[in-house]
Amino acid sequence: MKSILIAEDEERIASFIAKGLTADGFTVTVVNDGITALDYALTGDFNLVILDIGLPGMSGFDVLAQLTKHAPGLPVIILTARDSASDVVAGLEGGAADYMSKPFSFAELLARIRLRIAQPPAQPEANELTVGAVRLDLNRRIAFVDDKPVELSARELTLAEVLMRNQGRVLSREQLLSRVWGYDFDPGSNIVDVYVGYLRKKLGASLISTVRGAGYRVD
Repeated sequence: MKSILIAEDEERIASFIAKGLTADGFTVTVVNDGITALDYALTGDFNLVILDIGLPGMSGFDVLAQLTKHAPGLPVIILTARDSASDVVAGLEGGAADYMSKPFSFAELLARIRLRIAQPPAQPEANELTVGAVRLDLNRRIAFVDDKPVELSARELTLAEVLMRNQGRVLSREQLLSRVWGYDFDPGSNIVDVYVGYLRKKLGASLISTVRGAGYRVD
């Protein structure tokens, strides 16, 4: 049976959610302040946390920050009356799996809970990537070829990282432009081709293959 922690200081809302989840077969624990929420979330065996932002004692954002640091595999759904774009962005970028605004549909909340619980926890990304003779140390932001350091610009390193994390997959120019440059450049420009050329010169011509009409691939 799946266990859910509800951190909500409005008793009426907490009771409403708890009754609905209990009727659907979940085990539910309700707390009404941020400090208790963090303590329970870190020490209890919960599959998911429903977290209000405006909690007494410790704000939901502070609770989220601690959970992201100390329990990164625990999914958190923020449920709050604060629905500004900045709050949504702060919640999602802060590590929340989802963000819902009050008033809300219980059916939608239940669907999102089932989705998040069904998903396996995200695995941390490797901080060192190796393809052939090329190695990227992402902690130190250094590239090596045959264990000899090679100086790359920040953009070159990011492009190499994206390509190497997707080894064997063809990435289009548009995908690379989005992931590396964030469409800061005209999509019609040849900036991707230019930087691929830089990487080939520095890391070896054979590292990146051109797939005609499709994009680039690291094999």
